[in-house]
Formats: sequence, C-alpha cells, structure tokens
Amino acid sequence: MSDDRIIQLLLLLGALMLAFRALSAHRVTLRGLVQILLLWGIVGVTMVIVMYHRQELGGLLARASEKLGYEQQVVQGDTVRIKMSPDGHFWARVQINGVERRMLVDSGATVTAISRDTAEAANVKPTLAPPVLIETANGTVQAQQARADDLDIGPLSTHDLPLVVSDSFGDLDVLGMNFLSRLKSWRVEDRTLILEPSKGSEARVMIPRSRDENGSD
Repeated sequence: MSDDRIIQLLLLLGALMLAFRALSAHRVTLRGLVQILLLWGIVGVTMVIVMYHRQELGGLLARASEKLGYEQQVVQGDTVRIKMSPDGHFWARVQINGVERRMLVDSGATVTAISRDTAEAANVKPTLAPPVLIETANGTVQAQQARADDLDIGPLSTHDLPLVVSDSFGDLDVLGMNFLSRLKSWRVEDRTLILEPSKGSEARVMIPRSRDENGSD
C-alpha cells in the first residue's frame, strides 16, 4: 500500500472514530456532529493538498524565507554553501542559459528536470528523441530529452548538461545527480549542503563535462 493510501485511510478512520464518539455522547447535538465532521473534512483536504504539492510549497517557503533575510545560498571562494530550507530541502539559485531559477537539489533524481515554462524561458529545445518515462513523487510521467548549454550556481559552471522537460513537473525544477556527479565533491554538514568544484586553470571555476548516461563522451 502506498504512503498516499495509508494517509487517506488514517484520515478516514480518524473521522469515523470522531463521528462514533460524537454519536455515543448524549450531549452532542446533530449540529455539533456536523461541525466536527466539517472540521475534519477541512483538515483532510488541507493534508492532501500539502502532500501532493509539498515540493512546490517548499519552493514558496524557501523564497519567503529569503525575502525575510534568511540567506540560504552563500559563496565562499569557489565553494557554494546552501542552508537547509525550513521545509527540510535544499534549494539552489541556478542560472540556466542565463535565466535564473530556484531549483530543488535532489540526489535521488538521476537527471536534472525542468518545467516547460523554464525550458521556454531559457531557450532549451527538446530533442527529437522519443519521450522517456520519469518516476516522480506523483507517479510516472513522460518527459522529453534536452540539453542546457550552460548551467551555473554561483561560481560553479557546467556545459552541455542533459535535461528532461515535461509539463507534468508544474513549476518545479530539479537539479539531479547528473549535475552533482560533475563536482569534485558534495556533502551535507550541519544542515548545510556544500558543493565543491573541480579546479580549473581558468579564472572562473569550470566543472568538466562528464560522460553521458550511455557511457560515451
């Protein structure tokens, strides 16, 4: 049984238990019972909304925190440090072909994924290859393959990064392992994500292009 089904079952059981207790109490009126059921209905709907849109809500919370002065992304030399957001995730300020986006850093995602709106804004053109199937928190979706000419996080820069694009991602953009694997190292210390680049000879730190997912250059 999926986590979603378990949560829905718990909500239903909770509502039934409250209804039973209300009916068994002589002092509870019909109006009181309706109010209790209505309250539980509101709580249940709110939990379902939060559950299905938790990542989008996390992005909104991260942006609100930054506006209130909670700086999440700090550059120290060539190293980028990203503090954990109040939602428990790491959100990076990223430039895709010069267009800034806030992206969820997800080491569980094999490939970097962007929304259709982000792809259009950054002039990322999907390839003519057949769509691929991507596992997301909301199930399996179809996505088109693409590549970003440039992707930057502060002083970190990489080129020709494989992406997937889909309308099903909504407003969510995800920075996946195919970006993190190009770094010298990445780790979490004291609720802070630390990204360290491979050192280059140029003034701007360059992350070398890695082999693609098929193992070819």
